[in-house]
Amino acid sequence: MVESQQPTTQFLTPEESADVDKALLSSPEKFLTRLTISSLRLLQQIAKDTGVAIEELTHQQVIDWFENDGKIRREQGIEAAFLKW
Repeated sequence: MVESQQPTTQFLTPEESADVDKALLSSPEKFLTRLTISSLRLLQQIAKDTGVAIEELTHQQVIDWFENDGKIRREQGIEAAFLKW
């Protein structure tokens, strides 16, 4: 079961965002960098919830996790789901 996201859970902290802004990267590279950092956080949560090391996660486990989080959102409301969208 997916744990609820705490209000303090952030996929990209203000400090990380500022560091990306300061980096000598193009706009598309900065976007991809932010996405990658955020994806790492999400993969860490998926690995924790599934009890599998990140490097051992399969694409199907990631899909299953997203399906489960969506089901929780639909059945219990947005606050019960990990992803708040």
